[in-house]
Amino acid sequence: MNSPPSPGTALVMAGIPDTNNALFHRVGFAVGDPAAWLQITGDGPEAAQSTRSVFILRDIEMCRARQQVSVDEVACPADFTPPEGLSGDRETATAQAVAECLRRNGIRRAIADRTLPLIFAEMIRGVGIDVSCDTETGIRERRSKDEKAIEWLREAQRVTERTVEMACAIVASAVATSAGALEHDGAPLTSERLRAIVDISLLKAGYTNPTSIIAGGRTGADCHDVGSGQFFSGQPVIIDIFPKNRATRYCGDCTRTVVHGDVPEQIERMHAAVVAAKAAATLACRAGVTGEAVHEATSRVIREQGYEMGLPPADADDSYCAMTHGTGHGIGLDLHEPPLLDKKGPELVIGDALTIEPGLYRLGCGGVRVEDMVIVERDGCQNLNTIHEGLVWR
Repeated sequence: MNSPPSPGTALVMAGIPDTNNALFHRVGFAVGDPAAWLQITGDGPEAAQSTRSVFILRDIEMCRARQQVSVDEVACPADFTPPEGLSGDRETATAQAVAECLRRNGIRRAIADRTLPLIFAEMIRGVGIDVSCDTETGIRERRSKDEKAIEWLREAQRVTERTVEMACAIVASAVATSAGALEHDGAPLTSERLRAIVDISLLKAGYTNPTSIIAGGRTGADCHDVGSGQFFSGQPVIIDIFPKNRATRYCGDCTRTVVHGDVPEQIERMHAAVVAAKAAATLACRAGVTGEAVHEATSRVIREQGYEMGLPPADADDSYCAMTHGTGHGIGLDLHEPPLLDKKGPELVIGDALTIEPGLYRLGCGGVRVEDMVIVERDGCQNLNTIHEGLVWR
């Protein structure tokens, strides 16, 4: 939101702050019930001086909100009860109150961000106010991370790296049976078992953790297969962990690949190409460069090393080896945020937090991916990762 709206217009963001990170970023207040933030510019000769913000949420949360949220007014739905009364449904009642608040303030047009639930638009239109979506509202503010957000990302990445390092070391130090199957502490070492170890470690560190990608052998040939079954010596294992700090709500995201025992030559070649592609993409990252240009730097190296870009054709055999995804994505309160480092990726801005994660996936043997997190600066980028990017973790 680069400037206040014109007189008779309001900016509207609504949803559940616990799950709607656009709204949470605006108010900095986590609550599990529907809420709404309004920036209202009244009509009249002094409209520019009458712009004010209103935060509407459940009555029992108002006291905390007044202490924590920087707005001109904290209210509850009952403060804006429409003539027909409020619904007994919390989301409906909140949407009704938003519409009534806008109506009382003489608003003729509401501008919403891309996350506004349809029920809010429906209630606002129901009182004769036009609603339109500005797809860029709030996006630039979230992309350009301030020093506090960067520090929270740095902390999240530090814990993520530590966990990735632990998981890679467990695979590398496992005991192989005569058939090459890996065991840890006397029991089979599987994707499911290692994932549980990762989950417990992150829970103790104060993080929530979606299902990590811990994929060995052929399952790793699908870049988003989370992995299943027992690991074997000589196979690549992709370890991709992306937790969220429960206090700051910022995410980490780091991937490394580990091989137990001797590393097959074709995996070494794939890994060397991926590391070179990551270096090229990192070198290309700076303010003013497009996400597409960063992806092109990755693609150029991958192709120069003799590999393909893109999904396998229908008749592909086990020898097909390619990078099947973009170079990376924005990260912050959400794991995946704008911008993309891919085709049509937009111009990068100072403070963009990005993952750079090239990978190669061979249908017959698995995949290799290496991922760092960087912060875009005027003349380059700052890499938040510190652990090594090799395949050997013994």
